[in-house]
Amino acid sequence: MLCRELFGERMALVPYIMPGFALARKAAAVFAENPNVEGMILLKHGIFTFGATAREAYERMIDKVTLAEGRVAEAARMSVAGLHLPKAVGRTRPKSFHPIRLPERSAPVSQVAPVLRGLAALERPDGTFSRPILEFRSSPAILDFVAGSELDRYSQQGTATPDHVIRIKPKPLLTPAADTAAFDDFVTGAQAAMQAYRADYQAYFERNNARYAGAKKPLDPAPRVIMVPGLGLFGLGATRAEARIAADLAETNIDVITAAETLGRFEVIDEADLFDIEYWSLEQAKLGKAAERPLARHVVVVTGGASGIGAATAQAFRAEGAEVVIIDVDEAAVDTCARKFGVLGLVYDVTRPEAIQNAFNKIAAAYGGVDIVVSNAGAAWQGRIGEVEEQVLRQSFELNFWAHQFVARAAVRVMLAQGTGGCLLFNVSKQAINPGPDFGPYGLPKAATLALMRQYAVDYGRDGIRACAVNADRVRSGLLTGTMIAERAEARGVSPEEYMQGNLLGREVAADDVAQAFVSLARASSTTAAILTVDGGNIAAALR
Repeated sequence: MLCRELFGERMALVPYIMPGFALARKAAAVFAENPNVEGMILLKHGIFTFGATAREAYERMIDKVTLAEGRVAEAARMSVAGLHLPKAVGRTRPKSFHPIRLPERSAPVSQVAPVLRGLAALERPDGTFSRPILEFRSSPAILDFVAGSELDRYSQQGTATPDHVIRIKPKPLLTPAADTAAFDDFVTGAQAAMQAYRADYQAYFERNNARYAGAKKPLDPAPRVIMVPGLGLFGLGATRAEARIAADLAETNIDVITAAETLGRFEVIDEADLFDIEYWSLEQAKLGKAAERPLARHVVVVTGGASGIGAATAQAFRAEGAEVVIIDVDEAAVDTCARKFGVLGLVYDVTRPEAIQNAFNKIAAAYGGVDIVVSNAGAAWQGRIGEVEEQVLRQSFELNFWAHQFVARAAVRVMLAQGTGGCLLFNVSKQAINPGPDFGPYGLPKAATLALMRQYAVDYGRDGIRACAVNADRVRSGLLTGTMIAERAEARGVSPEEYMQGNLLGREVAADDVAQAFVSLARASSTTAAILTVDGGNIAAALR
């Protein structure tokens, strides 16, 4: 009725039929009966316009869409009393979006996201988890939608167009509001909602698969969109790109449903039709079948990540499919590295605990959580230990020990909220095992960091959080500069070349060698409290 009222006889209407030959035949038949129309509306699919030229077809499309937009806008200006509001006055919403009572203060996204990410993760047979990446969205339109009193009805009927179901499933997961003052209640409610969602999806699959004599194989039951009243929505995907697509489609659905509810009531195709689209092989083929890379779905944080070992490590994890965040104090280097490797770059001082907490809050809000942390930032101070100034030693401990603690502590908070384990990796040094002359200010805090790694392994192993370290030696970087190489060579009475190649293999160790060691430890899901040496072979630094 609305289409006929708005477009008259200029547009032909084609009833819903699943995409394919049958739909094409029906569209052809409708056109044959109405050869003078300017276009066709395929109900539940979309709109097509025709013309003698491409320009005429395009202009007719603009005209028809503009008419529809005007009709929605006109309806949106109707007040509850039935009077027209002036254009651009206030913010209107459908009657079904009458807001529920919300908490005075909603928990921040950085607190909510790790909980939802952990609940959406799927446990594999080996005890590891397949975690999604999250993309958060919020706006006045989204907030009106997710806080509507009839959200359980209009959000749960299906997608705005059938194609969307292959990327965001038939419906989103709805959670309770996240009240800062009662966050544990939110966690409990979200857990129950996730369990119910998965059970409901399994029942939906079984009901409809019976029509195929059980021939279909179930897709994973995790949601692709999660809506939180008072906060917004999250798109979920295997990568950040997929999560953004899910969030984009969720926003599009909100726009369409809002318009439909403004004009009347949102209605979709029935459940059987939705299932036929979701499990249609031609639709699933759109998603591609490429195997995931080993560290896909992992969020990796690398401190000191804008140069040297850190940059090599960021690149190595990115190559394994991980979403990577680098933290460094050098803003220019962060920007360069972020663009080069396609990672998120944050400028923070790791020796400031409040700065590190802010960084991890941003990461949790951007990706949903954290899975692997490479605590790499460091610098070298030299001096004869009995003569070195106290300030030098304290400064070294701030960066080479305390910063590791600040980073690990912030990471563990996120990992515990997710409840799916995690991995802490520390760049220690052979100095922790085999001290060199006049290098105590560097070696002492590194030895403490080695003990720190072991303590995290002991304290958080039962939570599935692993902790390991890499002991590297003589790697050219921002720490081991040409000047320092010359000084260390002099302290040992050798040439710079001999110093850099002074190992059992007789060859220089590169930053990428260390990076690959970190990747190897990250992938070793049954290994914790391990120390991997990357030094070309140094018996004096071997653990025994």
